[in-house]
Amino acid sequence: MGKFNSFEEILSWQKSREFNKLVYTLTAQESFNKDFDFVRQIRRASLSISSNIAEGFERNTDKEFIHFLYIAKASAGEVRSQLYLAFDLGYISEYEFRNSINEIAEISKLISGFIKYLAK
Repeated sequence: MGKFNSFEEILSWQKSREFNKLVYTLTAQESFNKDFDFVRQIRRASLSISSNIAEGFERNTDKEFIHFLYIAKASAGEVRSQLYLAFDLGYISEYEFRNSINEIAEISKLISGFIKYLAK
């Protein structure tokens, strides 16, 4: 489990929590107003990242934690793909797209690094 006392201490969880707020802010824009299914999907995928980090931590075994971290990483990939669609549809600006892509890529790298650390 590393040297953490709670999942709130884990940087990838902290960053994904901040990212959730970003996704909610972006999808609350008028450009998303009529695409309810897309809004629900990207929000669910974003929430899955922080939720799986937390759930995996609470399982209290490295093996299960790693499994949940892989799920969180997959959800990060899903969100990244959805951000491309949001940009392609004109729902978000190029600045919002680049900023969001950079944030989710950093979260994905942090999760990958954590998986490698726990697998040792």
